[in-house]
Amino acid sequence: MRQWALVALKFAVSAALLYFAIRRIQLDTISERLKDLDPAWLAAAVGIGLLQTAVGALRWRRIASLCGGALPQGQALRFNMIAAFFNQVLPSTVGGDAARIVLAARAGNGWRKATYSVLLDRFIGVLALATMVTAGLYWSFGLISNPIGRLVLLAVGLGSLGVAAAFLALGSLPALARWRLTRRVAELAEVARSLLFSRVSAPMVLLSFMIHLMTAAIAWSAAHAVAAQLSYLDALLLVLPVVLIVTIPISIAGWGVREGALVLAFSYAGLPESDGLLVSVLMGGAMFAVGIVGGLVWLVGSDKVIDASGSKQPETSLANRTNGKSET
Repeated sequence: MRQWALVALKFAVSAALLYFAIRRIQLDTISERLKDLDPAWLAAAVGIGLLQTAVGALRWRRIASLCGGALPQGQALRFNMIAAFFNQVLPSTVGGDAARIVLAARAGNGWRKATYSVLLDRFIGVLALATMVTAGLYWSFGLISNPIGRLVLLAVGLGSLGVAAAFLALGSLPALARWRLTRRVAELAEVARSLLFSRVSAPMVLLSFMIHLMTAAIAWSAAHAVAAQLSYLDALLLVLPVVLIVTIPISIAGWGVREGALVLAFSYAGLPESDGLLVSVLMGGAMFAVGIVGGLVWLVGSDKVIDASGSKQPETSLANRTNGKSET
C-alpha cells in the first residue's frame, strides 16, 4: 500500500511540474509546431537512444565482470532494454535499476554481485555526467548570464562531485565496518574507488562520456525535428545539467522535472521557452519509444534465466577483483 502511495505521489509531482512548465507557453504555438514535425529526425533520436542503451550494456558488463559476475553481452543488452521499459513506468531510473538487479541476480550472479554491479554502474555514469557538467561551466557561463542560472549550474555540477567524493571517502572509515548495513555501504565505496583508480577504469569512463554525448545528440535531433533553436554545443551545455537533475527520483520517468528544468534553461540562455518544452517532450517521447522496444523484449523473452557459466561463483572480496584486473 505504501509503495502504491509513493508511485501515486510521483505521478502527482510529474503532473504538477508539467503544469508549471507549460502554463506560460502558448499551447496553440506548440500545436502548430508539432504539425510540421520531421519524423526522420525523431526516428534518429530514437535510434540514438537504442544505440545508447547498447553502449550502456557494454559498460555494465565490464563492471559486472569486475564485481565477479558473468553477463554475456547479449544478456546485458537484453536486461538493459528491459530496464529501459521499467524506467518509463516507474520513478526515474529507480525502476530500471531494480529490474536489472533482479534479472542479473536470477541469471546466477547472486543478489550481492548484481546489486553492486548496478549501483556502481549508476554511480560511474552520474559521476561522469557531473564531471562533464562541471568541465563545461566556463562555456555555460558564456551562454547563461542570469545569476540564478549560473548558481544552479554550480550547485548541480560541484554539488554532485562533492557528494561523489564523500561517498568514495566512506570506504576508508573503519567505524563503518561495525554494522552490517554501513559495512555494505563502505565496501561498495571501496570497490568504487578501486574501479576508478585502476587501469581498468578508462574504458568505463570513455563509455560513460559516449553515453552522455549521445544524450545531447538525442536533444539535438529532437530540436531539428521541430526546427527549434538548439546547436549541438548548446545541447551539451543546457541538456546535460538537466539530465543530472532528473536523476533525482521525484517523478515518473523524469516527466515534469525535465520539462520544467529545460524550459528554465532555455529561458536563461535567451532561447524560446517553447523550444525548450518541445525539445524536452520529444526527448521524453524518444526514450518512451525505446522503452516500448524494451517492453517487447521483456514480453517475448523467456522468464527462465540461467547462469551463463553453469556454476555458482564464490563470494570473494569484490575489492580484490578490481585491483589491476581487466576483462578478458
